[in-house]
Amino acid sequence: MKKHGKRFQDSAKLVDANKLFTLDEATSLIGQMKGTRFDESVELHLRTSADPRHADQMVRGVAMLPHGLGKTVRVLVFAAGEDAETARNAGADFVGDDDLISQIEGGWVEFDVGLATPDMMAKIGRLGRVLGRRGLMPNPRTGTMVQGRDLPRTIEDAKMGRVEYRMDRTAIIHIPVGKVSFSKEQLTENIASLIDAINKARPSGVKGSFIRTAFLTTTMGPSIKLDVAELLSIKVE
Repeated sequence: MKKHGKRFQDSAKLVDANKLFTLDEATSLIGQMKGTRFDESVELHLRTSADPRHADQMVRGVAMLPHGLGKTVRVLVFAAGEDAETARNAGADFVGDDDLISQIEGGWVEFDVGLATPDMMAKIGRLGRVLGRRGLMPNPRTGTMVQGRDLPRTIEDAKMGRVEYRMDRTAIIHIPVGKVSFSKEQLTENIASLIDAINKARPSGVKGSFIRTAFLTTTMGPSIKLDVAELLSIKVE
C-alpha cells in the first residue's frame, strides 16, 4: 500500500471519511490544507448515473468559471487568412494552420485551449488521436469550432475561465475549479457555475438522480466527500 507523507496525513486528519460535507465546510477545509511549495489546484470529481456505453448519454460541454482557474491560459487557434489575423489581434498565443498541424504531429502540445474555424476542421481531423485524449481537439459540440467573427469573444472567454468538462469511460467527470489560494467565495462561485452547466447538459435518457457522488480535492491532498443534495441546492448568483 502506498504510504503518504506527513503533510498528507496531517490533512487527512481534518477529514472525517464517514461524513458528508457541505460545500462551505469543504472549502473551509481546503483553506486549512495549505502547506506545499506551490499553489495546488482544487478539483471536483463527480460520479454520474449516465451510461458511457451509449452515445446519447455522453456528458460533455463547457462552463464559464467566474474567477477562472488561477493560471495563465494558452490559447491556440487553427485559422488562415483574415481569421488568423483576427485571432492574433484578439490575443491568441498560437495561430496557424499547416505549420501548427506539423508541430503537433511532431509531439508539441504546449497549449491549454484549442480553437478552429470551420474551414480548418477537415485539415485538423488527423490530429484527433493526439489532441482528443487531452481534451484539446476543437469540436462544434463544445463551442471550440468558431466562426471568424466570434473569435475575439471566444478567445477572451477562454483566457478568463472557460473550461471544458467531459465524462470518462467510468461515468466520472474530473474538472479543475480553482486554486488553494482562492477564497471560499471564489471556489464556491466557480463550483456553483460548473454544477449549473453540468446539470443543464444532463442527457434526456438519464433517469433518477444524475449526480451520485461528489468529491472535492487538492493536487496533493485527501478527498472530501460532499453532500450532493446540498451541492445541487446552491444557486448561481
